[in-house]
Amino acid sequence: MAKIKLKPHFGKVSAILVAVCLALAGLDILLKYLEEAQGWNFTVIPGFIWVESGHRNDGAAFSSFAGSTAFLIAFSVILSIVVAAAFVFLEDRHVLLKTGLAMVLGGALGNLYDRIFFAGEVRDFVWVNMLFTNACCNFADFFIVFGVIVILVDFVLLNEWALIPLTKKAKEAQKREREAEDGKGRDEGGGQ
Repeated sequence: MAKIKLKPHFGKVSAILVAVCLALAGLDILLKYLEEAQGWNFTVIPGFIWVESGHRNDGAAFSSFAGSTAFLIAFSVILSIVVAAAFVFLEDRHVLLKTGLAMVLGGALGNLYDRIFFAGEVRDFVWVNMLFTNACCNFADFFIVFGVIVILVDFVLLNEWALIPLTKKAKEAQKREREAEDGKGRDEGGGQ
């Protein structure tokens, strides 16, 4: 069994993505401030996306865990620490995966800011008409959702651990891993 060595990796890609993460959190906070200050109310795509000022959510997605402020703040802090650690220990060559992590962390920080400074509530103002329900959210939520999508696409299709490798690089990495495992198995089996 291969030993996993945890070693921090923080190069130019990481520095750029940390700046992106902080910019996303800042953009979310700025848009929430502007929405409240200006009382935004307008339609983006009729029947699908509209902006409506003044909504607060003291829960998580679809108001789940409503009223559980301490739990949601603690969960957000722990999640942010885990995502930040994964970001730091992941090699810079995994640009897409690190990008997804930066998006998730930026969104989590934007919503965590709201929970801390707005009595446990998150300011929501973007309504999206989904298949079975309408959801009111904010840009931090979009960053988290799109970040998770980027992470899943990378894990499932693109990187060296992909479940269904589509890229030449992923296929070659998995082939090298299989060959190394086969060689190791032959070495261990031949010595008995």
